[in-house]
Amino acid sequence: MARLNEYGERLAAWARGLPPVAVDATIAAACALYVIFNAGVADKLAWWVPLAASVNALPLLWRRQYPFAVAAITGLSTTVLASADVLSDVPAAQLVATYTFAALSPPLKRLIAVVATAVGITVSIVIPHDEALNLGMIGIMFAVAYALGTAARARRDRIAMLEERALRLTQEHETAATRERERIAREVHDILAHSMGLVVVQAEAGPIAVRHDPDRAEQMFDTISDTARDALAQLRRVLGVLRATDDGGERAPQPGLDALPGLVQRVGDAGLTATLSEDGAPRPVPADVATTAYRIVQESLTNTVKHAAAGRVDVRLTWADDLLRIEVADDGGGPASGPGRPSSNGGGHGLIGMRERVAAAGGTLDTGPGPGGVGFRVTASLRLY
Repeated sequence: MARLNEYGERLAAWARGLPPVAVDATIAAACALYVIFNAGVADKLAWWVPLAASVNALPLLWRRQYPFAVAAITGLSTTVLASADVLSDVPAAQLVATYTFAALSPPLKRLIAVVATAVGITVSIVIPHDEALNLGMIGIMFAVAYALGTAARARRDRIAMLEERALRLTQEHETAATRERERIAREVHDILAHSMGLVVVQAEAGPIAVRHDPDRAEQMFDTISDTARDALAQLRRVLGVLRATDDGGERAPQPGLDALPGLVQRVGDAGLTATLSEDGAPRPVPADVATTAYRIVQESLTNTVKHAAAGRVDVRLTWADDLLRIEVADDGGGPASGPGRPSSNGGGHGLIGMRERVAAAGGTLDTGPGPGGVGFRVTASLRLY
């Protein structure tokens, strides 16, 4: 039995590899020859029997495209052949048509076809005065054909569902990968732009400080070292997501609100007067919101150091019931842009990155001139819950 099942599976796999037209043509020819053969055996092979057998079986060539119409034509010709008593007890073509409409037709057409098939079977038994027992046997054959068609339809629907699910998962994975790449690009931009900006400012002022204020120069070089070391540590954390880890260890968290004092102090060491103040009662915030707040302040300070020609920058955190308001304002040249200077209408990759971060956190961002048109101000509101 196991070997027979193996042969059956091989035959089915071979048949699935054939063109559908060839399979349908073979089925149609077999059904027509079956009618002619049975008529010959029963000594009822009249001249019109081959023609009727062809009409009965030929529509099966189009059974996949028009299952309901093929079932109707095949059913009528089967009824005619049965009424003329030239059809055997196995209406092969109509069984194939029943399987096909069960597998391919919509529910309403299936219901109509089932009712019409039951009527046709009854007429085919009653008119030739066949034995009533044959009604049950033929009914069982049609029920099996219909059940096989229903199973094929269910299998096809399940395959389509699985393919759709696989496609959806692939698209979700691609979207997630794109978002992760964008996040990493923003993180790297913020880290490098801020750290290298401070390093450049300190390095350019270093030679002057060496000649006039050696103690100040030593402090500047220490700031360069600390800034570069911190940038490398942050880059390792950000780029760690691109490296597969086998040890299962947790990566260090991204910087949050507790890292803001050090950030502001490094800007102050670069020669600006930098302050950090808070209004309201601080409270715990989600890690992603804390990182977003840190990056907003970092990018704002970077723009101040690199583009504003400012002497002072103030960072203020305001705690409300469900919002954290962040304001970074300098007394520099304001939004009038030069090369690389972010403008008030949102130009520049830094401001674009900030807008994307704030939008992802469900907050709002406003940039533009400071009070009285002096300097540049960045204001962000982040939801805490």
